[in-house]
Amino acid sequence: MTTPTALTPAQATARFGEFTVIDVRTPGEYASGHLPGAHNIPLDRLDEAADALKKAAQSTPLLIVCASGARSAKGCAQLAAQGIDAATLEGGTTAWAAAGHAVERPAGARATWPMDRQVRLAAGSLVLAGFVAGLAWTPAHWLSGAIGAGLVFSGVTNTCGMAAALAKLPHNRPPRNAVSFQETLLRLAA
Repeated sequence: MTTPTALTPAQATARFGEFTVIDVRTPGEYASGHLPGAHNIPLDRLDEAADALKKAAQSTPLLIVCASGARSAKGCAQLAAQGIDAATLEGGTTAWAAAGHAVERPAGARATWPMDRQVRLAAGSLVLAGFVAGLAWTPAHWLSGAIGAGLVFSGVTNTCGMAAALAKLPHNRPPRNAVSFQETLLRLAA
């Protein structure tokens, strides 16, 4: 297993033409703005794309990106476990855009919140609802406890069931005119 390299936006910019860029965010997040020329392979489908990514990595190095760098680091670790070298972009597309670099946004695409923000909103709302409902009906406090336990489990295992569920909502799905997952794999393998 190899150790993934973390590149700052300045380092990635200096070598940008060398990379095949893979964005591991949800299709909705990807559509709201991504690095120029990036291919969308959601993190939960990275294993399905391993063969195409291995082929792509043979011709150009891979740069894995997400919103903040957390999912891309996890994606790099997944690929490294399969013998595929990849670098991650520190700070993700957020740091990239903050540094003044170009971000592609398809025409008509709506902005989708980053997944971590969606999870914080959903978890916080459920905890608050459990607390408020518990004032009238004490057993409702268990909702807050269950969400808290889920967050602890998420932290310990570095997985997030709530993010997986939220990723399936319509606003996190690809727009109708988006390149399909299968087409993306074909382009990578070419």
